[in-house]
Amino acid sequence: MNQARKAVFLLALCQALAMTGSIVLFTIAALIGSTLATDKSLATLPLALLQLATMLTTIPAALILKQWGRKFGFIVGVLVGLIGAGLGVYAVFTGSFVLFNLATLLYGIFNGFVGYYRFAAADVATEAFRSRAISFVIAGGILAALVAPALATWTKDWLPVTFAGGLVTIALLQLLTVLLLSLVDLPPLTQQKHLERARGLGAIAQQPVFIVAVLGSMVGYGVMALLMTATPLAMVAVDHPFHTAAAVIQWHVLGMFVPSLFTGYLIARFGVLTIILLGIGLNGVCMAINLAGTDASHFFSALLLLGIGWNFMFIGSTTLLTQAYTPAERAKTQATHDFLMLSFVAFTTFLSGRVLNNWGWVEVNYIGLALMAVALLAVLYLQHGRSTPYSKQIS
Repeated sequence: MNQARKAVFLLALCQALAMTGSIVLFTIAALIGSTLATDKSLATLPLALLQLATMLTTIPAALILKQWGRKFGFIVGVLVGLIGAGLGVYAVFTGSFVLFNLATLLYGIFNGFVGYYRFAAADVATEAFRSRAISFVIAGGILAALVAPALATWTKDWLPVTFAGGLVTIALLQLLTVLLLSLVDLPPLTQQKHLERARGLGAIAQQPVFIVAVLGSMVGYGVMALLMTATPLAMVAVDHPFHTAAAVIQWHVLGMFVPSLFTGYLIARFGVLTIILLGIGLNGVCMAINLAGTDASHFFSALLLLGIGWNFMFIGSTTLLTQAYTPAERAKTQATHDFLMLSFVAFTTFLSGRVLNNWGWVEVNYIGLALMAVALLAVLYLQHGRSTPYSKQIS
């Protein structure tokens, strides 16, 4: 295994551990919030703050990774996540909703660094391997899909206070990630020299390819967060047991990450815009199923399709973004993309709990459909308006 492939493999493992912790947290956080909060409509506030912190961390994280080195920066992020997990355990034991919000905020800072694992993989990979390197790192979530829901269920009553065991598990995963990161060899960004002149961020952001890439990521990730965050609450509200909700999340996460084993190849074969459009279509079918009923079979099938749709939209949009910048423009373009995407994810995560509590599950899905329509129009506009389409093959 050459050095680049070894780095991609280790980054995929780090992604797997990060996603395992995140899925455990997403499975239990809204339920913890509902238990601790006086106002039940604030049940998803801890997850919204997590997403907000992730968004606010993207630009500082990019600067830290550039100035201090990516390995050091990634380890700093993991340690902040470790503190957050520990604080979460304390908050649950003391029944403090405020401290639990602070804990998820700290974990969100950690997630702000995790977002750069895929970009680090893209940077060390050759051009021919780049889309597959991104896919392989994101495919690290397959392990998370297999392990995380079982961990959430198994650790639910592990300690005297419900769900505290899941937060302890997240802390242990952070420690293991530090060990893996110590083995990753990543060339410092500060040592990469570029002769070409970098454009200003305004010029980069005006490109249709940048706009569509950002919209694809924002809508794909935002709608996924909107529905996934609300699903455990919606299922419990119609008397499905917790272990069924955890199993639904497991199938959803499998849908998110299993396709990563071949999404890069599909992009190379059919073109990036075609794959993004396919993701939009799958998300549309997901919400149609959600609107058709609330049996367990509806939740299972809809959330599985939601995961696959997210995968195609997210990997496709990330790959499309690489066409919008030169190496000299990489850091600021990636940071801007993630800042905008995660800002929207924070908004939809908070919106999820408010809409579900005040209006209902049906309205949550109608909002998701409206957002998907915006992404669909943007991708079709780019596909139609280019004499040399960006849906050409990308290796």
